[in-house]
Amino acid sequence: MKVARLRAERFGGIVELSSPRALLHVDKQMMRELGESRSPLWELPEEGPLSAPREVHVVLSRRCAAGCRGCYVDATPQGAALPFEDACRILDELAAMRVFHVALGGGEALELDYLFAVAEHARAVGITPNLTTSGLGLDETAAGRCRVFGQINVSVDGVGAAYAQARGFDGFRHAERALRLLRAVKKEVGINCVVSRSSFPHVPEVARLVRRLKLNELELLRFKPVGRGASLQEELTPQQSRELYPMARGLIWKHRIRVKLDCSFAPMVFWHRPSRAAAAFFGVQGCVGGDVLAAVQPEGAFTGCSFTAQAAADARVPGAMQAAWPSGFGEFRDFVESAPEPCASCEYLQLCRGGCRAVSAAHGAFMAPDPGCPRVQEFRRARSLPIV
Repeated sequence: MKVARLRAERFGGIVELSSPRALLHVDKQMMRELGESRSPLWELPEEGPLSAPREVHVVLSRRCAAGCRGCYVDATPQGAALPFEDACRILDELAAMRVFHVALGGGEALELDYLFAVAEHARAVGITPNLTTSGLGLDETAAGRCRVFGQINVSVDGVGAAYAQARGFDGFRHAERALRLLRAVKKEVGINCVVSRSSFPHVPEVARLVRRLKLNELELLRFKPVGRGASLQEELTPQQSRELYPMARGLIWKHRIRVKLDCSFAPMVFWHRPSRAAAAFFGVQGCVGGDVLAAVQPEGAFTGCSFTAQAAADARVPGAMQAAWPSGFGEFRDFVESAPEPCASCEYLQLCRGGCRAVSAAHGAFMAPDPGCPRVQEFRRARSLPIV
């Protein structure tokens, strides 16, 4: 076990391991054993927000030539971009807050001529930069420069014709080529697959691609009706929501690959009543927006996650993120305390945290239970209320 970084928290601290790669929450005794003698945070009640997010999604631009039909940031070829100087200054502040990782994306971040300079700056100030890309335009030279990143995931929502069906253009061959080029220079390469109503049946084909190319992970992301996706009828059906968790488990055992589920899938997982250990195996927890995660939008908004527009601060203003973090995301953090039914009586409330706030907001009520949750759907059906 090789420790890369430590950060004290109320409960003890967070440890970043470089080998094996992991972020761990540990108690005070373990922190002492690792060299952290004491922290002022240990004098505070253990319940409370983290001193800073663990990870920040930096949406570098809304610029992309692909025009995917469900793009959640509504990217266009002339979309807004976060200037290089602002991006570096924001990274400096995140480093001062002791953020561990930033996820760089867009839009298509590879279209920015300063992407690699931003990643190198992140490394220089002690933050691990990760990247999400469509792979469009990636050549051997750019793939070699991608060694600066930690994890790189290429967006693939289907194989062959299924890719075009999901995204609205035929880009699969570009994505597959990018995966091969990246895998030739580093091991930390995976796939992000947005699971929508139409892509759901094709997820097993994407899993086979992960196995065939010897990639290190398949991350399944829930379709969210925001951006251009708001105009599509692509949210999972109630039956698909129930089948999501068994499908993911089956892909792991069949292909011997790592499958991650994003936090918005928590209601679909906990409906099956898994043990805490099983949930942890998939990395499943409820909405982490404004808690362990935050985002910076291209226009500077400091938000609880990259799918919401409610800003706690303007990240371009020096010191604004650090000042806003302790109390700026109550709308995310307070859900458990004020949860309505059926969440209030759910045994998984503390873990699920009411599902995805972005999805709830897209349906008109930020603090409402996630309408895609099977338990919520059963609750509404029993009362003859509309079901998503």
